[in-house]
Amino acid sequence: MSNHYDIFNGDADGIIALLQLRLAEPKQSTLITGVKRDIKLLKQVEAKAGDSLTVLDISMEKNSEDLQRLLNAGASVFYADHHRAGDIPATELLESHIDLDANTCTSLIVDSLLNGQYHSWAIAAAYGDNLIAVGDKLAAKAGLTLGEASLLKELGTLINYNGYGATVTDLHFAPADLYQKLLPYSSPFAVIEDSQSPYHVLKAGYESDMNHALALEPIADEVVCTAFAMPNEAWSKRISGVFGNELANKSPNKAHIVFTENADGTFTVSLRAPLNNKQGAGDICSQFPTGGGRAAAAGVNALPAEMREAFIKAVNDYYS
Repeated sequence: MSNHYDIFNGDADGIIALLQLRLAEPKQSTLITGVKRDIKLLKQVEAKAGDSLTVLDISMEKNSEDLQRLLNAGASVFYADHHRAGDIPATELLESHIDLDANTCTSLIVDSLLNGQYHSWAIAAAYGDNLIAVGDKLAAKAGLTLGEASLLKELGTLINYNGYGATVTDLHFAPADLYQKLLPYSSPFAVIEDSQSPYHVLKAGYESDMNHALALEPIADEVVCTAFAMPNEAWSKRISGVFGNELANKSPNKAHIVFTENADGTFTVSLRAPLNNKQGAGDICSQFPTGGGRAAAAGVNALPAEMREAFIKAVNDYYS
């Protein structure tokens, strides 16, 4: 008997990419996901010849060894993503749709493959992945009112917010549970209208966490870069990413760093390149242990405390 695995990032883009695919083609599957930063997900899969995998919104480069292992075992893989891919294996068992454009995301890649079948969901995902200008453009082209576009932006942001945390226990919903709770809704507007949907829980949590974050003062505020430090608290781990997006949207000519303290005294770092100069973030973070990411947004999982000033300097130097 063959098995199917749906493997996806636990943020808005990963969840909504899968949502679109399974609304279009329902399938019994084993769900494999985690917090947003948990991207080496293929290591959790043991597959055999005849099994199939759908992999969404996790870097092929970071999963290359396990992808090769699964292909060698005879599993077939559908892979859609917008992160660094490295060398893409040449085999008929792999169908890959990789687009590294800084103004796309996995849900938009899937949207294109599905010919816009669940386009409103894809627009919500673009907003959730902080592609605000892209979301606005798509919403206008789809004939949505400004009010409708604003609702999609809010829902995408809330789903994305839910993916941030050191562990799944920090989150309001485990990403696999959130995906399953959203699957009955063919439209994101139906989620918002339903008083029993996850939207209302996430909205209340987001507002509370964001109020904590907005009360913080920056630890560095330079011409090209602003940095904030957050304590080792569940609320700060939940809000760190969307707080970084909020800062980036307010000051699009500056880079923004959010340091969130880990239990061991290291820092999880979230770096946003200036929205008006979406490049360099991945290169900067890759210079530090446990760092990596995309040109527009990147991070470090465990930056030693003594390297914090060096990180700020590296960002300042790059964008100056």
